[in-house]
Formats: sequence, structure tokens, C-alpha cells
Amino acid sequence: MQIALSPAHAVLLTLTVAVGYAVATIGMKLVSDHVAGPGAAVLAVGLVAVVVGEIVLMRTTPLSVLYVTIIGVETVLVLAYAIWIGEGFSMRQAMGGLMVLAGLAIVSH
Repeated sequence: MQIALSPAHAVLLTLTVAVGYAVATIGMKLVSDHVAGPGAAVLAVGLVAVVVGEIVLMRTTPLSVLYVTIIGVETVLVLAYAIWIGEGFSMRQAMGGLMVLAGLAIVSH
């Protein structure tokens, strides 16, 4: 079954998938900090959003563009979460994050 997504819907769905990955990462962090029950629930919600969103997007978007875009947005969200919980990151990690975002800019144009 082929579906048609408007550009706005594709962007919204891509952001939803990226947020889903970030939410799943937060769930994994909660589980690693011994908050197993709620962490597993957060992880599951994030992964369900990812699976459903990616299946729809893969029908209309080239895989290479899709994944670079998702990883770029997820990188920003996870780094923001790391700062918010007080973990921060080193200059090396910041440069790596910027490289991911630069790759996103190159691929998307």
C-alpha cells in the first residue's frame, strides 16, 4: 500500500520519530539509574513511536536522508537532556555533535 505524505506531514513525522528515539534514550537512562519500572515504560513508548513513524516514512523517504535527519534531531535532543540532568559534555563530544549536525545539513541540501 502506497501512501502520500505532504512535506509538512513528513517533517512532523520525522520529528516524532526523532523525539521517540530521544524518549527511548531517556527511558534507558532511567533504567540504568535503577528506576526500572517507569524507565521501561518510557522506553517502550519511545520505541513504539519510532517503529510506527519509521515504517510510514520509509514508504516515502529515502533511507539515507531519513536516518541522517533523525540522528541529527535526536542528537540535539539527547545532548540537551544530558545538559538538563547535569551530565554536560566535553569539547570533544560537542564537536562530534556538531559534525553530526553538519552532516545533516550537507545531506539535506
